[in-house]
Amino acid sequence: MSGHKFHAPKGVGIFYVKKGTKIKPFLLGGHQERARRAGTENVPYILGLAKACELARLGMADEGVKLAALRDRLEKGILASCPDVRVNGDPNHRLPNTLNVSFEYIEGEAIAYHLSDLGICVSTGSACASGSLDPSHVIRAMGVPFTAVHGSVRFSLSRYNTEADVDYALEKVPPVIHRLRELSPFGPGKDVSTFK
Repeated sequence: MSGHKFHAPKGVGIFYVKKGTKIKPFLLGGHQERARRAGTENVPYILGLAKACELARLGMADEGVKLAALRDRLEKGILASCPDVRVNGDPNHRLPNTLNVSFEYIEGEAIAYHLSDLGICVSTGSACASGSLDPSHVIRAMGVPFTAVHGSVRFSLSRYNTEADVDYALEKVPPVIHRLRELSPFGPGKDVSTFK
Protein backbone atom coordinates (compact mmCIF):
# COMPACT_ATOMS: atom_id res chain seq x y z
CA MET A 1 0.00 0.00 0.00
CA SER A 2 1.57 3.27 -1.12
CA GLY A 3 1.65 5.86 1.63
CA HIS A 4 1.40 8.85 -0.69
CA LYS A 5 -2.09 7.71 -1.71
CA PHE A 6 -3.33 8.87 1.71
CA HIS A 7 -0.95 11.79 2.35
CA ALA A 8 1.98 9.97 3.95
CA PRO A 9 5.46 10.88 2.69
CA LYS A 10 6.31 9.62 -0.80
CA GLY A 11 8.56 6.58 -0.73
CA VAL A 12 7.06 4.72 2.23
CA GLY A 13 4.40 2.06 2.23
CA ILE A 14 2.98 -1.04 3.84
CA PHE A 15 3.82 -4.55 2.75
CA TYR A 16 1.51 -7.17 4.21
CA VAL A 17 2.80 -10.74 4.22
CA LYS A 18 0.64 -13.62 5.36
CA LYS A 19 2.32 -15.60 8.11
CA GLY A 20 4.22 -18.52 6.66
CA THR A 21 4.64 -16.98 3.22
CA LYS A 22 8.21 -17.29 2.01
CA ILE A 23 9.59 -14.24 0.28
CA LYS A 24 12.95 -13.57 -1.26
CA PRO A 25 14.67 -10.35 -0.15
CA PHE A 26 15.26 -7.78 -2.88
CA LEU A 27 18.19 -6.16 -1.01
CA LEU A 28 20.81 -8.40 0.56
CA GLY A 29 23.42 -7.73 3.20
CA GLY A 30 21.64 -6.99 6.46
CA HIS A 31 19.24 -8.51 8.93
CA GLN A 32 16.79 -5.62 9.14
CA GLU A 33 13.11 -6.46 8.64
CA ARG A 34 13.88 -10.08 9.64
CA ALA A 35 16.40 -10.33 6.79
CA ARG A 36 13.72 -9.39 4.25
CA ARG A 37 15.30 -6.04 3.38
CA ALA A 38 18.80 -4.83 4.17
CA GLY A 39 19.29 -1.22 5.20
CA THR A 40 18.30 1.19 7.91
CA GLU A 41 14.59 1.80 8.24
CA ASN A 42 13.43 5.35 7.54
CA VAL A 43 11.90 5.98 10.96
CA PRO A 44 10.54 9.51 10.26
CA TYR A 45 8.72 8.21 7.16
CA ILE A 46 7.40 5.19 9.04
CA LEU A 47 6.01 7.49 11.75
CA GLY A 48 4.55 9.75 9.06
CA LEU A 49 2.86 6.72 7.51
CA ALA A 50 1.42 5.67 10.88
CA LYS A 51 0.02 9.16 11.48
CA ALA A 52 -1.42 9.30 7.95
CA CYS A 53 -3.14 5.93 8.58
CA GLU A 54 -4.64 7.24 11.80
CA LEU A 55 -5.92 10.44 10.16
CA ALA A 56 -7.29 8.54 7.16
CA ARG A 57 -9.19 6.15 9.41
CA LEU A 58 -10.70 8.94 11.51
CA GLY A 59 -12.10 10.89 8.57
CA MET A 60 -12.72 8.14 6.03
CA ALA A 61 -16.53 8.11 5.94
CA ASP A 62 -17.02 11.88 5.70
CA GLU A 63 -14.11 12.28 3.32
CA GLY A 64 -15.51 9.63 0.97
CA VAL A 65 -18.84 11.44 0.72
CA LYS A 66 -17.13 14.80 0.06
CA LEU A 67 -14.79 13.37 -2.57
CA ALA A 68 -17.54 11.47 -4.38
CA ALA A 69 -19.53 14.71 -4.66
CA LEU A 70 -16.50 16.56 -6.09
CA ARG A 71 -15.77 13.69 -8.48
CA ASP A 72 -19.38 13.61 -9.67
CA ARG A 73 -19.38 17.38 -10.18
CA LEU A 74 -16.19 17.10 -12.25
CA GLU A 75 -17.57 14.18 -14.26
CA LYS A 76 -20.89 15.89 -14.99
CA GLY A 77 -19.10 19.08 -16.10
CA ILE A 78 -16.66 17.28 -18.39
CA LEU A 79 -19.40 15.20 -20.01
CA ALA A 80 -21.51 18.33 -20.55
CA SER A 81 -18.70 20.45 -22.03
CA CYS A 82 -16.59 17.99 -24.02
CA PRO A 83 -18.07 15.93 -26.85
CA ASP A 84 -16.80 12.41 -27.61
CA VAL A 85 -15.76 11.58 -24.04
CA ARG A 86 -16.59 8.50 -22.02
CA VAL A 87 -16.25 7.57 -18.36
CA ASN A 88 -14.20 4.42 -17.78
CA GLY A 89 -15.23 2.06 -15.03
CA ASP A 90 -18.31 1.09 -13.13
CA PRO A 91 -20.52 4.12 -12.47
CA ASN A 92 -21.40 2.97 -8.94
CA HIS A 93 -18.59 0.76 -7.65
CA ARG A 94 -15.45 2.87 -7.80
CA LEU A 95 -13.20 4.94 -5.61
CA PRO A 96 -14.83 8.17 -4.46
CA ASN A 97 -11.80 10.30 -5.38
CA THR A 98 -11.01 9.04 -8.87
CA LEU A 99 -12.41 9.87 -12.31
CA ASN A 100 -11.00 8.13 -15.38
CA VAL A 101 -12.22 9.40 -18.74
CA SER A 102 -11.26 8.82 -22.36
CA PHE A 103 -11.31 11.66 -24.89
CA GLU A 104 -11.59 10.44 -28.46
CA TYR A 105 -9.15 11.41 -31.24
CA ILE A 106 -6.44 12.91 -29.00
CA GLU A 107 -3.55 11.67 -26.87
CA GLY A 108 -3.67 11.57 -23.08
CA GLU A 109 -0.03 12.66 -22.89
CA ALA A 110 -0.87 15.87 -24.77
CA ILE A 111 -3.82 16.49 -22.44
CA ALA A 112 -1.61 15.97 -19.38
CA TYR A 113 1.10 18.28 -20.77
CA HIS A 114 -1.29 21.17 -21.48
CA LEU A 115 -3.21 20.79 -18.22
CA SER A 116 0.05 20.71 -16.26
CA ASP A 117 0.91 24.14 -17.65
CA LEU A 118 -2.38 25.32 -16.12
CA GLY A 119 -1.63 23.78 -12.72
CA ILE A 120 -3.92 20.76 -13.19
CA CYS A 121 -2.26 17.40 -12.65
CA VAL A 122 -3.71 14.31 -14.32
CA SER A 123 -2.29 10.90 -15.03
CA THR A 124 -2.41 8.88 -18.23
CA GLY A 125 -1.74 5.53 -16.57
CA SER A 126 -0.45 3.78 -13.51
CA ALA A 127 2.94 4.76 -12.11
CA CYS A 128 4.21 1.22 -12.75
CA ALA A 129 3.59 1.74 -16.48
CA SER A 130 5.05 5.24 -16.71
CA GLY A 131 7.31 5.67 -19.72
CA SER A 132 5.34 3.17 -21.77
CA LEU A 133 3.49 4.45 -24.83
CA ASP A 134 1.25 1.39 -24.92
CA PRO A 135 -2.34 2.02 -23.86
CA SER A 136 -3.35 0.65 -20.48
CA HIS A 137 -4.23 -3.04 -20.67
CA VAL A 138 -7.00 -2.32 -18.15
CA ILE A 139 -8.54 0.39 -20.35
CA ARG A 140 -8.31 -1.93 -23.37
CA ALA A 141 -9.93 -4.78 -21.42
CA MET A 142 -12.85 -2.46 -20.60
CA GLY A 143 -13.65 -2.29 -24.29
CA VAL A 144 -12.74 1.36 -24.76
CA PRO A 145 -12.71 1.95 -28.54
CA PHE A 146 -9.40 2.38 -30.35
CA THR A 147 -10.24 6.01 -31.09
CA ALA A 148 -10.34 6.76 -27.34
CA VAL A 149 -7.96 4.30 -25.66
CA HIS A 150 -4.92 6.60 -26.01
CA GLY A 151 -6.94 9.59 -24.79
CA SER A 152 -7.52 8.21 -21.30
CA VAL A 153 -6.66 10.39 -18.32
CA ARG A 154 -7.25 10.02 -14.60
CA PHE A 155 -8.24 12.86 -12.30
CA SER A 156 -7.51 12.09 -8.64
CA LEU A 157 -8.97 14.26 -5.90
CA SER A 158 -7.93 14.51 -2.27
CA ARG A 159 -9.22 15.87 1.00
CA TYR A 160 -7.51 19.15 0.13
CA ASN A 161 -9.50 19.76 -3.06
CA THR A 162 -12.48 22.10 -3.09
CA GLU A 163 -15.41 22.97 -5.33
CA ALA A 164 -13.35 25.94 -6.53
CA ASP A 165 -10.65 23.51 -7.70
CA VAL A 166 -13.22 21.50 -9.64
CA ASP A 167 -14.68 24.67 -11.15
CA TYR A 168 -11.19 25.75 -12.22
CA ALA A 169 -10.62 22.39 -13.90
CA LEU A 170 -14.00 22.64 -15.64
CA GLU A 171 -13.03 26.10 -16.92
CA LYS A 172 -9.66 24.94 -18.28
CA VAL A 173 -10.22 21.37 -19.53
CA PRO A 174 -12.71 22.04 -22.37
CA PRO A 175 -10.53 24.62 -24.21
CA VAL A 176 -7.55 22.26 -24.00
CA ILE A 177 -9.59 19.38 -25.42
CA HIS A 178 -11.03 21.61 -28.14
CA ARG A 179 -7.59 22.90 -29.16
CA LEU A 180 -6.03 19.43 -29.25
CA ARG A 181 -8.89 18.16 -31.39
CA GLU A 182 -8.36 21.05 -33.81
CA LEU A 183 -4.72 19.99 -34.13
CA SER A 184 -5.48 16.28 -34.44
CA PRO A 185 -5.63 14.78 -37.92
CA PHE A 186 -8.33 12.40 -36.68
CA GLY A 187 -11.96 12.87 -35.79
CA PRO A 188 -15.40 13.22 -37.31
CA GLY A 189 -15.32 14.88 -40.73
CA LYS A 190 -11.52 14.72 -41.10
CA ASP A 191 -9.92 13.01 -44.09
CA VAL A 192 -7.49 10.41 -42.80
CA SER A 193 -6.82 8.77 -46.17
CA THR A 194 -3.39 10.41 -46.38
CA PHE A 195 -2.34 8.66 -43.14
CA LYS A 196 -3.00 5.11 -44.38
